Amino acid sequence: MTTMSASDLPLPKIGRGKVRDIYAVGDDRVLLLTTDRISAFDVVMAETIPMKGAVLTQISAWWFNQLGGVVPHHMISADADAIIKEVPALQGHRASLAGRAMLCRRTTVFPIECVIRGYLSGSAWKEYAAQGTLAGEKLASGLLESEKLEPSIFSPATKAETGHDENITIAKMREILGEETTYTLESMTRAVYTQGEEIAREQGIIIADTKFEFGREADGRIILIDEVMTPDSSRFWAADVYKTGQPQPSFDKQPLRDYLDIERRAGRWNGEAPPPPLPASVIEATSKRYLEAYRRLTGAELVVS
Repeated sequence: MTTMSASDLPLPKIGRGKVRDIYAVGDDRVLLLTTDRISAFDVVMAETIPMKGAVLTQISAWWFNQLGGVVPHHMISADADAIIKEVPALQGHRASLAGRAMLCRRTTVFPIECVIRGYLSGSAWKEYAAQGTLAGEKLASGLLESEKLEPSIFSPATKAETGHDENITIAKMREILGEETTYTLESMTRAVYTQGEEIAREQGIIIADTKFEFGREADGRIILIDEVMTPDSSRFWAADVYKTGQPQPSFDKQPLRDYLDIERRAGRWNGEAPPPPLPASVIEATSKRYLEAYRRLTGAELVVS
């Protein structure tokens, strides 16, 4: 499977995110094509990561199949042949679709990342350690790094196609979306995370935190969209080595983050675009992490055919 940095399909392209290219399929469907682009610290790297797009798409498809009874979602199919049957214009483009494409229901997307934190880590830990707060709201004193939060904290953020997402308060989310929609999105976020965290733990994985996106269909129904509990949108930890009071090894882009941290501390990168070039060893290690996340979570090797 060759890597892909950008796609070119015979459909109207209506969006390009940090990782995904979005195509319109008529008025009521979209095709999400997940490339092998990778971002870290909200900066897209110049290099691609082999198999990353397929991992993200197929983990999301696996989760949508697991969560169908919890909340409605947008996936129609993530199978290349089924997609081509639904969208004949894609005949002849199977190689570009295999593993990395998902045909979905089209929605009006809410401009909010629905973040939920089950454990105190990452940017949340940094803010708490400095100020005792999360998104400016006071937390209990005496919490440790990586400590389990009871209950989990719903911590929304504004979405950014480029640049950095910004944590906001739930009160600010209510100003943007209204009280009823905010309540619905928080409730759906908690339901999906609770079920997902339980399923993942059975596979020996802790989902420390994750973020979801939601959209509203033409009939008003709110559904789960985009990716779900992938290494890009979540922090995965191995349950058998988890220990509070310290950082945890994770099944995600940590080799990339570690390399960029070294470059930043050495003064060779200022944290903004353009990023430094990635060594082959970092690319390979990151690809292996993504594939390992798929295997650990689903119990199977990822096969793209």
